[in-house]
Amino acid sequence: MHLHDLSILMQVHRSAMLPDMNDTPSDMTILAWARLVQAERVVLAAVEADLKAAGFPPLGWYDVALELRRAERPLRPVELEGELLVAQPNLSRLLDRMEAAGYIKRRPCAEDRRGLEVILTEAGRELLRQMWPVYRAAIQRHVGARLEPSEDAALAGALGRLLGR
Repeated sequence: MHLHDLSILMQVHRSAMLPDMNDTPSDMTILAWARLVQAERVVLAAVEADLKAAGFPPLGWYDVALELRRAERPLRPVELEGELLVAQPNLSRLLDRMEAAGYIKRRPCAEDRRGLEVILTEAGRELLRQMWPVYRAAIQRHVGARLEPSEDAALAGALGRLLGR
């Protein structure tokens, strides 16, 4: 977003605001918000493109497999969804595709036979091992190489505060 775009955005926001609003964000807060959303979209698309170019499935597959490995136990889909880095509004279809590829298995939940739990297969563990070098390089290329060391620490801290951490 360019400064001219910010000016237009602020005019639109100000015209929509009630005169007595005390919780009006600053121009820089609005700019930070817009850039955060844009940066997420641009960087995720670039990382996805790198994975695809290397012949790997989408980042969501890695994300699911990583969370299952970290948990070291089967997870119900609702538990899994809460841990994902990448939004997965269609988690069920993603799990269908991953199961068909042999990376996960679903089975009835021991505590509630109506529910399902998801487990990572050895093929899923191998997928993680193979994808990580490409993913790591993509993170460096699209994030690390564009930030100074102090900037990545500051960004991580600021984003952590937004997340309440």
